[in-house]
Amino acid sequence: MSIIAIDGPVGSGKSTVARKLAKKAGFAYLDTGAMYRAIGWKAYITKINLTNEELDRLCAGTQLDMDLENEHLKVMIDGKDVSAEIRTPEMSRMASVVSAVASVRIHLVRMQREVGQSWAKRYGGVVIEGRDIGTVVFPDTPFKFYLDADIKERGKRRWQELQNKGINVSLDETISEVIKRDEKDQGREIDPLKKADDAMLVDTTGLSIEEVVDMILTKIRSTQ
Repeated sequence: MSIIAIDGPVGSGKSTVARKLAKKAGFAYLDTGAMYRAIGWKAYITKINLTNEELDRLCAGTQLDMDLENEHLKVMIDGKDVSAEIRTPEMSRMASVVSAVASVRIHLVRMQREVGQSWAKRYGGVVIEGRDIGTVVFPDTPFKFYLDADIKERGKRRWQELQNKGINVSLDETISEVIKRDEKDQGREIDPLKKADDAMLVDTTGLSIEEVVDMILTKIRSTQ
């Protein structure tokens, strides 16, 4: 049973790498960022005050379920499939806001550990993607990787992702949003985005997804 932690900022390639790595290894894939987006989505539609107390109540009263359907992550909030709705720029911003709130992190880190351990047993292994997997959620896993890339390339990747989804934003605007997200994620007081001391740094600038996946697989196999 293996738990592979993939951390990194927006546009570093971690989502695509994590999915392809999981498929190649025959493991499950868990995107923890989807959990923060889901809570951000509910906070947005209910228009609650984004205080620690209000978000604590929201998390406690929310049924958040995640499952794999044909290798795709399905996210359900109170029985509603929000898999597509949480992938907008607005929900990305909401995820960044709620992820800085202590009560939200307490609820979701607990859930991430439960789901991660359950899926690792069920599938023989799980690739978990996020921003604090190697530092907070599963700090004891020996398989930790921190992906990063040049800011312009990360912005272009994010912009292309949005274009593919039919979301029309400018490249400059997207790069600006990525920089702001970095500042929020790295500057928050609670569990900030950072590389774990024993994580392998992978600079994905100029590398294909396949090259990055093979690099990680080689490292994993060399330590097993």
